[in-house]
Amino acid sequence: MTLSAPSARAVDLRVEPVDIVLAHVEQSLQVELDRKTVVRKRRSVGARTDRRTWVRIERRDLDKIGVQGWNGSECAARLKGIAQPMWRGCVVWQDAGEPVMWRADETELLPGPPIGNAILSEDPKLQDAWWQAFNATLDALAAQDTRRIATPDTITITQALVAEAVRSVAPTQDLDTTVECWVPAHADLNWANMTAPTFSLFDWEDWGNAPRGLDAASLWGSSLAVPALADRVRYERRHDLASRDGKLMTLFMCSKILGPDAHPQDPRLEPARRMAEKVVAELQAG
Repeated sequence: MTLSAPSARAVDLRVEPVDIVLAHVEQSLQVELDRKTVVRKRRSVGARTDRRTWVRIERRDLDKIGVQGWNGSECAARLKGIAQPMWRGCVVWQDAGEPVMWRADETELLPGPPIGNAILSEDPKLQDAWWQAFNATLDALAAQDTRRIATPDTITITQALVAEAVRSVAPTQDLDTTVECWVPAHADLNWANMTAPTFSLFDWEDWGNAPRGLDAASLWGSSLAVPALADRVRYERRHDLASRDGKLMTLFMCSKILGPDAHPQDPRLEPARRMAEKVVAELQAG
């Protein structure tokens, strides 16, 4: 009989007690975390330190840590031409009681507050200078070289995953889903991971090579509840999204919005359906 490895329990760090974890990070990094600044997310916790830096702590199942590891923020520190907080150091440890690992990365403070939640419901009214800096960073990122593979939502992106996603939104169509161009991508590009009025892009845990247009399509999907903002994203990243790979990534994003876990009241559903139909027609037309 083959014994399977124990699986980690589902944990939401927004409600899970984390005092022991915070104390471990303080001791390991020799910092004091300002408890009044703690920000909790589903799988990460962050806080400001007494040396004017920021520490982000993430919990990840062992089976979600692939061959390339999970040192995205550390590896992103070598990227050139990217507006991001400087990486200072980290501590990584395996949980004593569960098949999970913890990682705490220390970086410089952000130059401004995050723009909002991952999905926006109001226009942030960003200035042209912000969009210029945004485009400069995404263009510089795509020109880098890496062996890392992007892991959007902690799942390694592959040709098979793209094909499955496209088929889920176009099940009756015989579309060629072959990706032609793979370039470095942030892979978690949304409005919670960028700052304004000064642009900065952070949370680099999942970056790596991905089909061209993944980041643009991801941000477009995060903007659909604000039509003018979604249109602006498509305009600014039109050279990505108009490409064949960009159209595949648009369908990839639509599959996430329209998937079986979609909330019936999600304002993004109808625009995502319309865009999926439009893009499928364009791909069929060649």
